Amino acid sequence: MGPSYEGDDVKKLVSAAVATIMTVAVLAAPSAAAAPAPVRSAIQWGPCASRTLTQAGAQCAMVSVPLDYRHPDGARIKLAVSRVKHTVPDSKYQGVMLVNPGGPGSPGLELSVLGQYVPNGAGAAYDWIGFDPRGVGSSVPALTCDPDYFGFDRPYYVPIGPRLEWTWRTRAAGYAHDCKRNGELLHHMRTTDSVQDMESLRTLLGANQLSYYGFSYGTYLGQVYATLHPDRVHRMVLDGNVDPKDVWYQANLNQDPAMERNIEIYFDWIAKHDAVYHLGTRGWQVEHRFYATQEKLIHHPAGGLVGPDELTEVFVAAAYYVFGWEDIAEAFSAYVNHGDWKPLRDLYAGVNPQGEDNSYAVYSATQCSDAPWPTNWHRWRLDNWWTFFHAPFETWGNAWYNAPCASWPVRPGEPVRVDGSKAPGILLISETFDAATPFAGSLEVRTLFPKSTLVEGVDGTTHAGSLFGDACVDNAIADYLATGAQPDRQRGRGSDKKCAPLRQPDPTALTPRSANGTPVMSPQLRKQLFGMGGHP
Repeated sequence: MGPSYEGDDVKKLVSAAVATIMTVAVLAAPSAAAAPAPVRSAIQWGPCASRTLTQAGAQCAMVSVPLDYRHPDGARIKLAVSRVKHTVPDSKYQGVMLVNPGGPGSPGLELSVLGQYVPNGAGAAYDWIGFDPRGVGSSVPALTCDPDYFGFDRPYYVPIGPRLEWTWRTRAAGYAHDCKRNGELLHHMRTTDSVQDMESLRTLLGANQLSYYGFSYGTYLGQVYATLHPDRVHRMVLDGNVDPKDVWYQANLNQDPAMERNIEIYFDWIAKHDAVYHLGTRGWQVEHRFYATQEKLIHHPAGGLVGPDELTEVFVAAAYYVFGWEDIAEAFSAYVNHGDWKPLRDLYAGVNPQGEDNSYAVYSATQCSDAPWPTNWHRWRLDNWWTFFHAPFETWGNAWYNAPCASWPVRPGEPVRVDGSKAPGILLISETFDAATPFAGSLEVRTLFPKSTLVEGVDGTTHAGSLFGDACVDNAIADYLATGAQPDRQRGRGSDKKCAPLRQPDPTALTPRSANGTPVMSPQLRKQLFGMGGHP
């Protein structure tokens, strides 16, 4: 666990920030009760290259922070940051709102636009801050290990013989070895490093406190920040909560049965719309077609590119979200019914851009060094075969995704013991059947943060889908951001407010609109900002 920067350490951090040619404002003591007053930022803002950010009126900058916070006067790296300023009078200003989309490894620079999707204008009281975390996207340097690792027609995920298992173990170990090329940065990619970057941003923004909106892995980042710096938290929304007691080996195993349940729900949905997709009128028939197609692709990859792994990765997105269900079903139908494999190829390439591994490199660097992983492969083999017998859809794909951690070149740290007893009230969001971060994680976080409340999208299968038009959920967020008001906390271990989930799509319907006039993100914009599929 890294230092928490109290007392003299804060002075050292501020001194280091001054060295970036920026002038840091003198800070007053934080106050949980008083609304923050606007303070001049020490960041030198300029225009943004992104069209999305430019249209939102955002400003952008590169911010210098220490590579190693134990040596704040040593080597430095740069974070790409954007800001959409508040539009309310200064008397109603609520402060800065940092946003993290998860991953770890997902770029967040463009997420400063998120405020416009908060209902009732509640987002207008904040300066929304998007940023690419260290090693990610436009931040410098950006991690990369093997840009071709997610090429087409890879070895079959399920190690049905020792040769396949050895092939994948060798590939994963090779990826871990290739990551050494990133030098010292690879040794400073833990969640605690990103927490300290958040403190640097808070300081440079001239804020006594910050608010935070985290999705998926971003919920764990928020949990650790609130544990180490509870007095610095103004408001915090965490959507799709990581269970902190399971980071990270067990957390990934926990996903597999949840993915199995959700993919069966998706097969049922395709069957319900057989008039559109012609893949079977029962879920089991669609499932049979999926596995029969997968078997065929083992021996004859479609177009020489799309093998069984690529097919699985395309369908994984349907287990994460209801967004994109139509696209996946259409692509599968085109191949099964007409032999057209190109839509499947395009969907896979959209999630795994060829010649690009930055997000995966950061994912691995963070999770593999955050906490210890089993180094005895026999443990991996037993755990994943046992899980596979109950949940064959994604188990081995998930195992190989994380397998570089078995031989990671950086010694892992010990995870922070998350403790929200000193944190202010935070708002937790989850759908009941979230597969990427199962609902038990939200219940655990609710217990660890005794002033928190949990809003549940009952029986929904979407991961981290807030601010996408569910009025019950989104209005609860708006109320909280506007005044700090939370649902009444209920007794026992359960949610505090129950909402309908995000709806399963209707392939014959038009794009939904918000009933209260708040803009609704299109699936295309959501894919641009958050990605589709992949691992949280």
